[in-house]
Amino acid sequence: MNENEKKVIEQIVINTVKKLLDEKESPNRVVLGISNKHIHLSQADIDVLFGKGYELTNIKDLKQPGQYAAKETVKVVGPKGCFDKVRILGPARPESQVEISLTDARSLGLHAPVCESGKLEGTPGITLEGPNGKITLDKGVMVALRHIHMPLDIAAKLGIKDKDWVSVETCGVRKTIFCNVLARVSDKFDYEMHLDTDEANAAGLKNDDYLKIIPNR
Repeated sequence: MNENEKKVIEQIVINTVKKLLDEKESPNRVVLGISNKHIHLSQADIDVLFGKGYELTNIKDLKQPGQYAAKETVKVVGPKGCFDKVRILGPARPESQVEISLTDARSLGLHAPVCESGKLEGTPGITLEGPNGKITLDKGVMVALRHIHMPLDIAAKLGIKDKDWVSVETCGVRKTIFCNVLARVSDKFDYEMHLDTDEANAAGLKNDDYLKIIPNR
């Protein structure tokens, strides 16, 4: 290989890497976070399950500011099945909710609706068992609507407002376009898309993959 050929190959490599970096930094490229089944608890329910005044133990910060995976887990008991050691995410919330996939819902024997996090009306209840006691929620089990946490600057660049709907394109062997993705815009958010395990597995995705937002016009 002569010097001219080497220079041509080097330039091709440089251009390819630059293109990949430019695509990754583009505002419509969003990183993926895959949500396994988990629980958010109110402080009143934490008190019942773990003891009065109990504080959750942070073992890992999540990408969203102030959110973390707790050391504590509980047993989730449905009409037909149960899951041991389901992770709690902190901090405490005003109301408890259990986020699962449609596959999880069938295993538990529940008809859990697909809905936005925090929208608990019309959701079924479930029993939670902790080391200090158990509670039966009368509502709160859901399949979380796929969504994107979007900071204000990114939303402005893309012309997207809070509660807008967008589509998101993946790549790879199972290339997919996810429609009806809710944009949640706030200055308190870091830029991240959330899918549950069913959706991610169907599209052959993994944590930290980059996806492309297609605004609905």
